[in-house]
Amino acid sequence: MDDKLKKRIIMFYAAGVVNLLIGAYALFFGRDFLPEDKVTMLILFFLGFAALDFWMPVMMKKKWAQDQAKLEAQRRAMGALSGQSQPPKT
Repeated sequence: MDDKLKKRIIMFYAAGVVNLLIGAYALFFGRDFLPEDKVTMLILFFLGFAALDFWMPVMMKKKWAQDQAKLEAQRRAMGALSGQSQPPKT
């Protein structure tokens, strides 16, 4: 896997953990200093982004695997074509 892709995946996981922590903080301590409706919105916001942050790396890995399979199929097709165009060896 490409180093840029690995770094991007790690960043998504790190952001997901941060969003989970902030959402948990709002869940447990937000009711002390914020109105109920704002606490609910904050919890939904941060937990929603945490879910997105954990879902995106899965989709990125899936797309990378599909791209690699497509490249391999193209290589095989080019190899088969180049093998046919060469004159037979005697």
